[in-house]
This record gives sequence, structure tokens and C-alpha cells, in this order.
Amino acid sequence: MTEERSVPTVELPVQYNAVDYFVDRHLEAGRGEQIVVTDHSGPWTCAQLSDRVNRTGNVLLELGIEAEQRILMCMLDSIDFPAVFFGAIKIGAIPVPVNTMLAEDDYQHMLRDSRAKVLVVSDSLYSRFSECLNNQLYLRHVIIVGQGVDGHSTLSGLLHQASPVLASAPTSADDAAFWLYTSGSTGRSKGAVHRQSDLIQTCQLYASGVLGLCEDDVVFSAAKLFFAYGLGNAMSFPLHVGCQVVLLAERPTPDVVLDVLKKHEASVFFGVPTLYAAILADTANDRNRVSDRLRLCVSAGEALPEEIARAWEERFGVPILDGLGSTEMLHIFLSNRPGDIRYGSSGTAVPGYSLKIIGDDGHEVQDSQIGELVVSGPSSAACYWGQKEKSQLTFQGEWTRSGDKYYRDDDGYFHYCGRTDDMLKVGGIWVSPFEVENALIGEERVLEVAVIGREDDHGLVKPKAYVVLKAGVEKTDGLAKELQAFVKDRLAPYKYPRWIEFVTELPKTATGKIQRFKLRDNDSAGY
Repeated sequence: MTEERSVPTVELPVQYNAVDYFVDRHLEAGRGEQIVVTDHSGPWTCAQLSDRVNRTGNVLLELGIEAEQRILMCMLDSIDFPAVFFGAIKIGAIPVPVNTMLAEDDYQHMLRDSRAKVLVVSDSLYSRFSECLNNQLYLRHVIIVGQGVDGHSTLSGLLHQASPVLASAPTSADDAAFWLYTSGSTGRSKGAVHRQSDLIQTCQLYASGVLGLCEDDVVFSAAKLFFAYGLGNAMSFPLHVGCQVVLLAERPTPDVVLDVLKKHEASVFFGVPTLYAAILADTANDRNRVSDRLRLCVSAGEALPEEIARAWEERFGVPILDGLGSTEMLHIFLSNRPGDIRYGSSGTAVPGYSLKIIGDDGHEVQDSQIGELVVSGPSSAACYWGQKEKSQLTFQGEWTRSGDKYYRDDDGYFHYCGRTDDMLKVGGIWVSPFEVENALIGEERVLEVAVIGREDDHGLVKPKAYVVLKAGVEKTDGLAKELQAFVKDRLAPYKYPRWIEFVTELPKTATGKIQRFKLRDNDSAGY
């Protein structure tokens, strides 16, 4: 049965520019001196952010940028990210934030695919572009954030010369506002085209409707701004309610994250399962290492194992709200919520979104049956840029296909089973790799695990587990058998991993998702 959460979505006027709401509104309300961003250089007020947004918009206009032309952003998290992002939107141009941890070939693809006229890149990341800039058909300008490189202009220098006065372009609520490239874990990344209205919908429905963010909160997100999850956590959500966000340019290691939470007295933390597990791996990490104000933690990116969630709440005294979002839907649309947490599940539909689970025939399945999760809601991307066939496969009328396998239990909670391509059929029965992984994570010596399918000597598919052990755990001859027995005690016998291979790390995307296809490819080649 379709789960519908009927609440009114945000009604917007036909003429609408997102910057009027997220930036200029605060000045009109007299909040110009309120601190909204703290980065490596210090605190920034609403008025200072607005000034920087306007100057950036004027810089782009002076470079000849017109409405709907793309601005590729490869930038570390700092005040300059929202300045460039909103500066572009304010003049009707299209900012395209991209992953800061890709290879040159990926960036070359994105520059050509987006036909970006301007590249704004942090100085420490410029070397990944330097070899591919000369043969770009559309790129006209390169702007460096930080120290100048190869004679290119610096953002700070251009901003200093630009006017701080800028009127918003007369865009409509349905106009394209920004793109976000998918992670590309199974092929070339695709540009998801989002509208002017999409940001405010996720803010109203999830940030306010589920998290209850307020002006007094201090937010920190380990997920970076280029990621759809981080873009909401660390930019649109705080500016929606007028609270402060702490931005971190460096890598969010466990010690760095805990130090930020303590130093800046963060009240809401957004992380990913891998990071929560890494923090818990050190028994010295507990409530004393975070702010007394910490009231809520959120997890997304991959499903959160129940063992990790319970261990975190026991040690830190704060629950983790696990949820599911996507680049295509911009943020979380399925979630646990304060006062209604079912660990081991992704919760229920965020108010304003509708969910259903469909089988291979396209029809809804019954409760407890596995199928693909599809979602309908006001923040869905319009399409993938230049990808008609893939757009039609994903965006089907009001429904967007998630590519995730789920089932809904008798109480209405949704349970993750794996990506559509990751599911295993063992003995004619679907097996969720996540279910096997979740069981193994419960063993105290296991830090991380990924499960794939492998054919046995008879050509039948059985589970194989790649296991990362916790620091100091010795890999003995009998350890694999002990882990197999551990799973057999917790799951149906046919689900236990027939092979266990110990590895030092698992391949992941920059957003923390395990790339099981790489494990399958390596296993197939080695086997």
C-alpha cells in the first residue's frame, strides 16, 4: 500500500528567486548582524554573507555570464561556497557543485557535459584541472579560491573590485536553479537538474517538519557541501531557520569531528554510518568529547546498522535519526524522527512525500515483500541533463525510482535491503546483503563489512563477505569460521557468508557509500 504523508507543501509565487528567501530575507527581518557561518577564517554574519553573494553575482555578470549558463564549483567548504552558489542563482545562472575528490577524467567529463562557462576552484584542487583546461570547448574563465595559480584571477581579488549591490533576476519557481551530479558509482555521473523551489521544500518538510531545527541551533555536517545531503545540512537548512553552521574545509576524521562538536557547542550533527562506526571504534570517545548542547544526530548516505545506532545512543546519550535521501530528491524523504525511532529501519515517509514499493511488474507488493522503493514529492529533480533515456527510466510522472530495494513491515516502517543491483538470489530466495552485513557488524571484532554474491562450484550464487577488523584484532585461522557461526545464530542458515575475506579497507565513494561493484569486479577477476 502507498504510504502518503499529506501536508501542505510550500506555496511560492510564480516569480521566485531562492536567494531572496535564503539570504536577503534575513536582512529585511533585521538579522544582519547575526552569525550564520563559521569557517576556518572565523564567524560571518548575515550581512557579510549577503555582501559576498552580491559581489559574486556582479563578478559573474562582468564576465559576461547570462541566465542559465553553468558555473562549475569545485570548492572546499568555506564562506565562499554559499557566496558562489547563491551569487550565481541570484543572477539566474546555474551553479554546479562537484565532488572535490575525483580524478581529472571525471572533471573533464563534467566540464564538457555541463558546458560550464566558468570554473571556480580551490587553489589546493587546481592541479586536478590544470591538464584538461586547454581543450575545453565552452569554458571561458577560471577563478581561484585562495592563492592565484597559472595567472588566473582570484575570487578575493575580483570580489574586492565588485559592487555589493545586486538585484535578483526575475526567475520563476520552476526555473532550473542548480545541478548536482550523481555519485557515478556504476558509470558516468549524471547532472540532476533542480529547480528554484526545491531547496525550500526540503527545508520546510524535513529540516522543520522532522528535525525541528530552530534559530538557537548550531549545526555541523561531516558531509561536505558538494553532496546533496551536505548542501541541505550545512547551507539551506541553517539559512532556512537563521541558525549558525560550522564549515570544515579539511577531512572529517573522528578526532577532528569530535573537536568541532565540542569547541563550537554544536547541537545537531549530520554524519554517515562509516563515521559513526569509526568514532565508536575508540572506546575513549564518549559524551565528554562532544558539546553538552548536542541534542540530535542524523545519518544518511547508507543505511545505518542497528548495532551502531544503539551503541552510539548508549555511549553518547543522543539518538541517531537514520534516513534515506538521494541526489534526485535533493534530501531525506524517508526517516526516523524524534520520539519515533525504529532502529534497523529507515523509518516512515517524511510528511509531504508519498512512498510505495513495486515489484518487477511495476505493481505494488504486499507488506513484508521486497521490491523497489519509489517516491513522489515536491523536491524531485526535473531530469538528468542531456540523458533522455535515463531520465525516463528514473522520473516517471510524479514518481521517482530510488534504485533501492525495501520492504515495509506490518507496523509501517521501511527496511533497507540493498541497491537493486546488489541484491542476491540464494536458493531462489532474495537475500539482502545489508541484512548479512548488519549481522556481522554485531560481532565486536568487526569494524566494517560488505557482502556481495559469488558463484560456488555448481554455479549457484552464495554470499561472500569482505570484512575490516577493528584495530588490534588478530586475524587467526579460525576467525572466519567464528564469524560465520555468529551469523548462523542470527539469520536463516542459507544467508550466512560462505566465504569471508579480510581486507584493510573497503572501496567507497567520496560520500561514504561502499562500492560493491568494485568488490564484485575484483572478486570475479581473481576467481
